[in-house]
Amino acid sequence: MDKNALEAVALSVRSLSMDAVEKANSGHPGLPMGLAELGSLLFGELLHYYPGDPKWPNRDRFVLSAGHGSMLLYSLLHLSGFDMSLDDLQHFRQVGSRTPGHPEYGHTEGVETTTGPLGQGISNAVGFAIAERMKSATFNTESHRIVDHFTYVIAGDGDLMEGVSSEACSLAGHLQLGKLIVFYDANRITIEGSTELAFTEDVRKRFEAYGWQVLSGDAYDADGIRELVAKARAESGRPTLIYLPSIIGKGAPNKAGTAGVHGAALGPEEIVAARKNLGLREDQEFFIHPDAVAFFKTRGGELKDTYESWKTSFEAWARANPDKKELWDQFHGDVKNALSRVQLPSFSEGDKVATRKASGKVLQALSKALPNLVGGSADLAPSNNTDMDYGDFDASTPTGRTLHFGVREHAMAAISNGMALYGGFRPFCATFLVFTDYMRPAMRLSALMNAPVIYVMTHDSIYLGEDGPTHQPVEHFAAVRAIPHMTFLRPGDAEETAQAWLMALEHTGGPTVMALTRQGLAVYKKHDANWKENARKGAYIVQEPEGSPEVVVVATGSEVNLALAAAELSGKKVRVVSMISQERFKAQNAAFKKEILPDGVRVIVAEVGIGQGWEGFVASENDLFVLSDFGASGPGAQVAAHFGFTKENLAKLIES
Repeated sequence: MDKNALEAVALSVRSLSMDAVEKANSGHPGLPMGLAELGSLLFGELLHYYPGDPKWPNRDRFVLSAGHGSMLLYSLLHLSGFDMSLDDLQHFRQVGSRTPGHPEYGHTEGVETTTGPLGQGISNAVGFAIAERMKSATFNTESHRIVDHFTYVIAGDGDLMEGVSSEACSLAGHLQLGKLIVFYDANRITIEGSTELAFTEDVRKRFEAYGWQVLSGDAYDADGIRELVAKARAESGRPTLIYLPSIIGKGAPNKAGTAGVHGAALGPEEIVAARKNLGLREDQEFFIHPDAVAFFKTRGGELKDTYESWKTSFEAWARANPDKKELWDQFHGDVKNALSRVQLPSFSEGDKVATRKASGKVLQALSKALPNLVGGSADLAPSNNTDMDYGDFDASTPTGRTLHFGVREHAMAAISNGMALYGGFRPFCATFLVFTDYMRPAMRLSALMNAPVIYVMTHDSIYLGEDGPTHQPVEHFAAVRAIPHMTFLRPGDAEETAQAWLMALEHTGGPTVMALTRQGLAVYKKHDANWKENARKGAYIVQEPEGSPEVVVVATGSEVNLALAAAELSGKKVRVVSMISQERFKAQNAAFKKEILPDGVRVIVAEVGIGQGWEGFVASENDLFVLSDFGASGPGAQVAAHFGFTKENLAKLIES
């Protein structure tokens, strides 16, 4: 990419970006204008991609972690030949457009992940880099390197202030992820003003302490950036941070370098002044330099040649390595085929098994049939029961499948999102349910992106006992259920836990949370002969009385056992229903719902959490056998008794 082409593309990026924001009267023109040269160099020379196949497995991943600068990415996607029209750019931030305010995965071709909440993108990128390391170690041979690419990130000051990025980048350094390259856009401006207001640490020294290679340059020195990227690519044992001071809003003569260009349109006067300053006519909107068009026409041919060469190499690799090709197809095939080969552990009626322990046994069985099932815990694997018998993933054993995230719950979720989006892997991550509080921003993005991450959340209630209310989730069932597109499963015994895992893996269109117990739960007899099928609809009948039921007790998780015990004490005819998934049940047709909850029959809900979300199931809130306060420290059974969660009290409610 020669100097003239670079200047032509950069000028086009500045014009498109500032005009799109101006037309929308909303957005962030500062970053795209400040990094126009860097973006042009990336898409014009440094990145390997192919617009004709945006999901090409060996493409470089590019993450604009500073997602507020989305017009930088949109402009370059348009110029480089992705499915991004000029009309799309001219409808920036409008309802239904492919150019939302922050990049959205699955909405816009060429966008690798949804970025906006700062720190998430760079943390997702760590997941991409882990996935690349795993996949290259699994499939490459001495003769063919079919997985051989880099993950590039543009991150700003805000990204590196957020705690999630610190967690993720610390782990990236520990894992020696040499194919992760981060450009730090150090423009020293935030919405409130200079970063001097709140952010004066030496970021470069911090990243050196993380174990990163740290390089410094100039955002406007193309040759210097080329040299820095060459050094980054050559360093296989450390991720690289490239520190690039820049001028936010470069090209706007009166607002460049100020907070005024960070999060607002330039305004009519400054937009005219900027056009003059850039050598454009005052009325020349959405300008694209002819040399930029010509450059990317040639570049497109070169990218296609690289892509076709990889396809040829892939075919040769497949012929030479039929066993690896079969494994590749398993990674990228229909999960239902793999699940049909699973030999699940068996559990007998009356066995008393904590669902977290049942989950561990099921996970071991699943891992044998699904070679792409990977994941781990935030330093709680012995409690979460999430170790697999396929080695630990670390710098020296990249084929290991068990990840150790350390005490980094938020980064764990964000990294898992990156691994899910990378392609080929089914990631899971685990901790105590109460710590979804630390994970929620990344979990919300899992749901927004329909990323099929599996969250294994154990110690799901006050029954965990002695650790006390700081570790006992109360409002967390409702909080997770409140996230759109999130599937929440709370199995009631070991058999349901096995089905919950299958349900989670079958669900490829979004994330799943499994809430599992610390305490043992008896495996109960199931009245419904088709209970496995109906559990997938959200609920099934565990126990049916002789004759028509007088009361239906809807329970989840450990409270199914409680409901069965209370029904036995009661003199009423009680139907007990296990509602493993409230949201799946709500999505069923009216006929199925009536089969489970017949009209005119009193319904009681039993769940050791707040009642929010259950109100529509009962005629009176007095029929919610729930917990509306924090827990307490003590043996689990005593804590439950302290709060009235006993079979006797539930039986009294049934009889009342």
